[in-house]
Amino acid sequence: MAFQKPTGTQDLLPGTVEKWQFVEEKARDLCRRFNYREIRTPIFEQTALFERGVGETTDIVEKEMYTFEDKGGRSMTLRPEGTAGVVRSYVENKLYGEPDITKLYYIGPMFRYERPQAGRQRQFHQFGIEAFGGVDPALDAEVISLGYQFCIELGLKGVKVEINSVGNPAVRAAYREKLLEFLLPMKDSLCKDCQSRIHRNPMRVLDCKIDQEKFVNAPSILDSLDEECSTHFEQVKAYLTEMDVDFTVNHRLVRGLDYYTHTAFEYKAQGIGAIDTVGGGGRYNGLVAEVGGPDQPGIGLGIGLERIQLILENQEIEVPSFKPLDVYLIALGESAEQEITKQLFRLRQAGFSAERDYLGRKMKAQMKSADRMQARYTAILGDDELSRGEIALKSMENGEQRTVKLLELVNVLSKE
Repeated sequence: MAFQKPTGTQDLLPGTVEKWQFVEEKARDLCRRFNYREIRTPIFEQTALFERGVGETTDIVEKEMYTFEDKGGRSMTLRPEGTAGVVRSYVENKLYGEPDITKLYYIGPMFRYERPQAGRQRQFHQFGIEAFGGVDPALDAEVISLGYQFCIELGLKGVKVEINSVGNPAVRAAYREKLLEFLLPMKDSLCKDCQSRIHRNPMRVLDCKIDQEKFVNAPSILDSLDEECSTHFEQVKAYLTEMDVDFTVNHRLVRGLDYYTHTAFEYKAQGIGAIDTVGGGGRYNGLVAEVGGPDQPGIGLGIGLERIQLILENQEIEVPSFKPLDVYLIALGESAEQEITKQLFRLRQAGFSAERDYLGRKMKAQMKSADRMQARYTAILGDDELSRGEIALKSMENGEQRTVKLLELVNVLSKE
């Protein structure tokens, strides 16, 4: 029986995985510059965490979670998104006791049961950040700008940010009544999901991809903002303008999660078809308290790395996919074989990427192998060279060859 990978998953093979490493290294470097520190949380959590933290009326909780019962009879779920687990860790480990803003980032796999398509898998990967403890609109702008800069530094073209304010609970309660007045007359014409959500969470109806054109004239939540929410939103926009972040206001943007307050945003980019959202996020001032912690504000974002890879490919952006080898060692003779093994290890200890032949091939075949690995140098050792304590070093770029002392090989390569 030949086994195959599960539907909605992929093998990241050598030659491809280097492109992922490039993107992940960019994310890590950006977080270092913005002073975010990495956190790693479990891949599975108690199901109740996502029901409370993500929201019971979301597509994620209603349809997409990988939920299972463990041997202790507890309901567990593979994480469908990153924020809930980070918030749980923030509360459990009492990170709220720190005097400064807690700024965290994560990179890792998430799991949702949905129909696989381009840029969307059942096991997918996200880069995300979370910042706890501050309500300053400048923090909102910082989070948005980090995600925007990530896309820009990767070279993505046509990157835009859409932002909205989803207010606070009081604002949403008032807006809910206005929205219901608009939605109820058309209830029978809406999809089944919208019909089931229209009373439980009418704002989620605006997020529907099927009936989107029917909501063109829906009332704007921006018209229901109180002074606090309006001032906060205006300040966020002012900061983004100062940063030259390319943004537009989309008053129907609500995001797919229940925990957002105030600022919500999405990143759009060309190159992934009709679904052009790369990622997004927002402020969640009530979520920490919802999962059992103190009433600490928070804001974060998540970006789908499969979608980033798809855009890089479709926009034909060059990404390093292979790192050349520093040196390929070739032994000619039994005594030379033993010495090459020692020299190979010393080179690797010194920080060089180095390789040798393990298949007993002739020198010509070994040279071809060095060429395939894009080695900068080959180092050729025969028994005669060994007796003199020397080794032949050949540049693969220009073909120049010279003899160097074996004891000096590491130093010579260090100066190249």
